[in-house]
This record gives sequence, C-alpha cells and structure tokens, in this order.
Amino acid sequence: MSADARCAHEGSVEGQRGRIGRSPKEIRAALLPEDVGEFDREFRRVMDEAKERLDLTPVNECLERWWWMAVSSQDPEAHRRMLEVADRAQRGEPVSSVPWSELKAELGL
Repeated sequence: MSADARCAHEGSVEGQRGRIGRSPKEIRAALLPEDVGEFDREFRRVMDEAKERLDLTPVNECLERWWWMAVSSQDPEAHRRMLEVADRAQRGEPVSSVPWSELKAELGL
C-alpha cells in the first residue's frame, strides 16, 4: 500500500473511530483492560530487544499492531466478538463467514 493510500485509509479509520494517538501511552490508554497487561509485556520485550540490537523496527511494528487493536477496541463488544471468532477459527472450529464478493456488494463497493 502506498504511503498516500495508507494515510487516506488510516484517516478514514480515525475519522470513524475517534483519534487515537500512536504513542505507547496513548495506545495503552485506548486498550481494553484485559489487553493492557499483554501490551505492557510485549512493549517491554521489544524495547529490550531494540536496546540490544540498536534497531527500533520491532518497536515500530509492535506499536502499529497495538494501535490497530486500540482502534478496534473503540467498540468493545465488536472487538471482543472479533477476538472470539478468531480464537475459534484458530482452533479449527467452524465460523460463519461471507465471501468477499458478497461483502463488497453489500457495502456497495
């Protein structure tokens, strides 16, 4: 995805969900309580790794991933349902889904 496309996409997500900053403190504040401990552990781990390797790439990747979790968490019930469906799918349990072509048509894309 180009930088312009990413900015446009992220802008539309932020417009729909409210603005969440990208600093560790802002991301952490936007997470659901049950996710904060995992964020703290992962963030500390990647910070330690960054100090040892002198490479911030893992920190940036961690913050990007958790920012999306924070955005998703703005609708707590939908976020929890999404996580539950993902867990079931990872365990190999059947989950209902809609083909992409049907979803696009439903959304008018």
